[in-house]
Amino acid sequence: MNFKQIAIGILTVTYLIGAAMLLPNVGQAQDAKVKTAMEFLESMANKLGPPRIEGTDAVAGKEVPAIYFGSTKMNNNFDLVDEVVKQAQGTATIFVKSGEEYVRVTTNVKKDDGSRAIGTILDPKGKAIESIRKDEAFYGEVDILGKPYITGYKPIRDSSKNVIGIYYVGYLK
Repeated sequence: MNFKQIAIGILTVTYLIGAAMLLPNVGQAQDAKVKTAMEFLESMANKLGPPRIEGTDAVAGKEVPAIYFGSTKMNNNFDLVDEVVKQAQGTATIFVKSGEEYVRVTTNVKKDDGSRAIGTILDPKGKAIESIRKDEAFYGEVDILGKPYITGYKPIRDSSKNVIGIYYVGYLK
């Protein structure tokens, strides 16, 4: 073996070790970004007032419970999610619990046609819903409408501590 082959071997091993060490840091950085965006979403929503359900409303042709923060109805109202994205980038959604499903009532997640994905449901077999059903937050990678995202999901509770919806933030991977 000559010096050139040894040097290339050492550089290759060094590169692979460095890449392996950086991958967890990229994930941690994304998680930190998601947690910061989640805190911002919750803070902005809570400034509007306590969450509650009052009546129903049509969202993309589906009749679902109307979720409010204070006197501000979230169904079909994009101000909150768009402000979160303006400040923190990524995507944001408010889901409302409708029976056993969670329906996007305000979002800036886009469908393939470029329209907002309101009226679509949280994957009932996905990783996030498992945590929500246990009344826990979920942070991790999730497929949303066929695309991988680094995400955070947290239950929205009313004044009686019942889960009435979900906060979501995420970044395209």
